[in-house]
Amino acid sequence: MLARSEQLKKIAGQTFDVVVIGGGATGSGCALDAQLRGLSVVMLDAGDFAGATSSAATKIVHGGVRYLEEAIKDVDPKEYHVVVRALHERVRMMENAPHLTRKLDFLVPSYSWLNAAYLDIGLKIYDWLAGSARIAPSKFLGREETLKRMPNVKKEGLLGAVSYYDGQFDDSRYNTATVLSFVKAGGAALNYARVTGLLRDAATGKLTGVTVKDQIGGGGTFDVHAEVIVNATGPFADAIRKQANASVPTRMRLSKGSHILFPIEKFPTQDAMLIPKTDDGRVLFAVPWGGRLLVGTTEQEVTPDEEYYVTKEDVAFMLKQLNHYTETPLTPEDIVAGFAGARPLVSSGENESTKSLARDDVIEIDKTSGLISIMGGKWTTHRAMAEDTITAVQKALDKPITDCATKTFKLYGSEGFTETFWEELVREYGVSKETAHLLARKFGTAAKDVLNLAKVNPSLAQPLIPGHPYPQAAVVYVVREEMAMTIEDVLARRLGVQFYSWRDAIHAAPVVAALLGKELGWTDEQTRAATTAYVEKINRWLEHAGLARETASGSSAATSSAN
Repeated sequence: MLARSEQLKKIAGQTFDVVVIGGGATGSGCALDAQLRGLSVVMLDAGDFAGATSSAATKIVHGGVRYLEEAIKDVDPKEYHVVVRALHERVRMMENAPHLTRKLDFLVPSYSWLNAAYLDIGLKIYDWLAGSARIAPSKFLGREETLKRMPNVKKEGLLGAVSYYDGQFDDSRYNTATVLSFVKAGGAALNYARVTGLLRDAATGKLTGVTVKDQIGGGGTFDVHAEVIVNATGPFADAIRKQANASVPTRMRLSKGSHILFPIEKFPTQDAMLIPKTDDGRVLFAVPWGGRLLVGTTEQEVTPDEEYYVTKEDVAFMLKQLNHYTETPLTPEDIVAGFAGARPLVSSGENESTKSLARDDVIEIDKTSGLISIMGGKWTTHRAMAEDTITAVQKALDKPITDCATKTFKLYGSEGFTETFWEELVREYGVSKETAHLLARKFGTAAKDVLNLAKVNPSLAQPLIPGHPYPQAAVVYVVREEMAMTIEDVLARRLGVQFYSWRDAIHAAPVVAALLGKELGWTDEQTRAATTAYVEKINRWLEHAGLARETASGSSAATSSAN
């Protein structure tokens, strides 16, 4: 469906109504919305789709409990707006991709009746603001029920927990489903296509297109022409803005959020835990995620040029906050994976801290060049952000404002999906329940297309690595149908193995490289080089987090910097 060579033919040298720069949550949302409104659209990303911020979320579809508290305390209408819009958008996200989302109960352990009452009142307001979009009412759980649902929560002084509902989602797969839906609707998309220049009308100075460098293969350049350019590059928005108009002020302030993952057995629960106040005045989540406990996040101001990874300091901070609430403490040695990304926050002044910046979005239309930039926001509101942006695009094109279709648009893979769809996979293909569950949750009804590859070529039914539920067919599928071009594209964003276990990802790398090489025509040397580079990258991340290195053959190697 999404063969890169075919997409390249559709794009190079062509003319569109709209070029969307950026293939993350906001960019793919804009592209899909514009295409469904009848515009001709191309979407370009310098790296992989969801390759940066959009695959580094806490996997929560939420209004933002912390933002509500700040809105009330500071009488801040911006934070209030963020919460209300997100509370309504979370339901749309869940309904539009049921295979990638679920409702999730959040428990806030209470050790003081005063704090419990404060939280209970705040969450009742949260429910009230959601109105008809409320998932379920918040309530107080007693000590016994709390311990039954979270047996490793700290027992001493525990009174119970305040319970409320938000949603959970698979961020990188949601992004991929949005891209696939866009292409299925007739759009053109290309990853590893860096915009290196902007084309202009010599007389008016208005943008007329972009110059693109193809970062795969020969690395050639080509032009794409369009009437409107949308800048949806998240943390990198300022770079495009300044290409369009060098005099514009810097707007983006980036905050690094780090996450670490543990085996769920270390904190067995089907519910999420919210730690209401960390040492730096934020909140911390501990969320069950695909057989893991995902803990995050941190807040540290960074620049766009940095490599984002989990540090030993990040680990120490998160463990300190988490272990205030655990009966049996978790340790750095328990960590199996981690990830970090930059939140794109919009600033109006130089002296604001990233913690104080609202998670609201801003649409900017540059009068000189005509560039439309959508900045800030968060995953939960990406669809609404895209709707506002494409309305601005239609105005810029002097076209009638047409209805937005994405409010109720079912994303790719959700067609015919039910909670029992996995049972069809077991019956029809004879796969294990674990494999069926995993493929259904990652691909939705397209899971049958994955397993059909193994029917044609039975060798692809072999597991990615011994004991792992993914068949090798999943790798071939995401290369042929989802434009995965690198080992990390496959293991991080398409299949999620890298977020499940760094060490599993290292062991899977040679198999993935061999399958990629066969599909993409790599030489043996290219296959070896890709494996070596990927393994070294994950080992660097292990070291940064204070953990031992791992070799692709499976032996651990302690390093001088590991401790």
